[in-house]
Amino acid sequence: MALGTCGRFLRGCSFLSARATVSALQESASCFLTAGNVGCTRRGRTGFLFTPACFISSEAFLSRLKGGKVADGSALRLPASVPADGGEQLSLLMRHPDQPHEPKVLKVAVIGAPNAGKSTLSNQLLGRKVFAVSKKVHTTRARALGVLTENNTQIILLDTPGLTPPSKAKRHQLEKSLLVDPWNSVKEADLMVVLVDVADRWACSRMDVEVLKCLAQHPQIPAVLVLNKVDLVKAKDRLLNITAHLTCGVVNGRKMRIRPIIKPPWAEKRLERDSECSSEDNAEQSSSVRNQQGWPHFKDVFMLSSVDSEDVETLKSYFMAAAKPGAWQYHSEVLTDQSPEEVCTNLIREKLLEYLPQEVPYSLTQTIELWQEGMDGEVDISVKLYTKKESHMKMVIGASGQMVAQIAREAGEDLSRVILREVRLKITAKLKK
Repeated sequence: MALGTCGRFLRGCSFLSARATVSALQESASCFLTAGNVGCTRRGRTGFLFTPACFISSEAFLSRLKGGKVADGSALRLPASVPADGGEQLSLLMRHPDQPHEPKVLKVAVIGAPNAGKSTLSNQLLGRKVFAVSKKVHTTRARALGVLTENNTQIILLDTPGLTPPSKAKRHQLEKSLLVDPWNSVKEADLMVVLVDVADRWACSRMDVEVLKCLAQHPQIPAVLVLNKVDLVKAKDRLLNITAHLTCGVVNGRKMRIRPIIKPPWAEKRLERDSECSSEDNAEQSSSVRNQQGWPHFKDVFMLSSVDSEDVETLKSYFMAAAKPGAWQYHSEVLTDQSPEEVCTNLIREKLLEYLPQEVPYSLTQTIELWQEGMDGEVDISVKLYTKKESHMKMVIGASGQMVAQIAREAGEDLSRVILREVRLKITAKLKK
């Protein structure tokens, strides 16, 4: 009977709409499958619900059918999401962690120059788009936290703003968080991930000065180098040269020897000469950091594209192996420390940065005027944008309101994937007097 019941559910599963699937995932609180029936308890009510096959392994599924009980509690864990209600999110953050047997934890600070791809990498590691991403600099304005929980291991990701010189921050009147948050995040980290955009020839020719300062002030914290956007580099042999420069030819205390077959002997000698960097010179960190091209104390080097899930999976496995025994800091259902309102405003800012020219998106401010949950679980949101110039407001609205409608539609779609609810987002613009 169980096989017949499950067969009917599996055949019907392909006809479910995306909205119904998302709704089912969000609403399910505790679900169990026994040998005689499929049941679910939800908010005190009993009804039928089937966990989609993509979220459970075939072994766990068959074990439940044969044994009439859950084979592994972790197999039933739904992907973490952000509750649509801010109060629920706060309650979740304050909930006592559900400690597993022999828990392990690792806190990772992702740092780098502005626009290196830090938020993109964090999103890929988490499996959801939680942090805003755009091609413009300073998309991330403050530190945000993401939590990746698998089996008995919890990885806490600290997504930080790009390291910015104080002089530049003062000149452009940037928020204090852009200066302070990256440094504070490093202080509480177990591991630093230094991200470098290798598609930017200037960025990969030498390590960013602010990044070097950060590394020099915290030499006791292990650091790994991640070369990002390698898919945009046509000549792959350049990656070896970049690695040699950014590591001073030393990785995990060992001297690198690069012998590209396609290069003549004189090129190899020049590379070795350029990559020389003595550890004695690095002892005087504060005085010599500006003269350094790289950091000779990286534990490992990764070459990847942060938009490629297979590439990022290798880095994720490294984090899991590097995690140390210790108590979890968050409940396994926590995805981020951001409130749903913060996620919403960040996603809207992402679209504004993506579609509006030059300085326009940086001058806009947002106010959430309505955040209301409907009877069927949908969320109605109304956001007002304030512009400093009438010309900016016209750009935001666009011809016949098409621009603001597109921003609302795309930001709403991204938000619905985070809170697992249908989102109806309305955006209006007003001139700030």
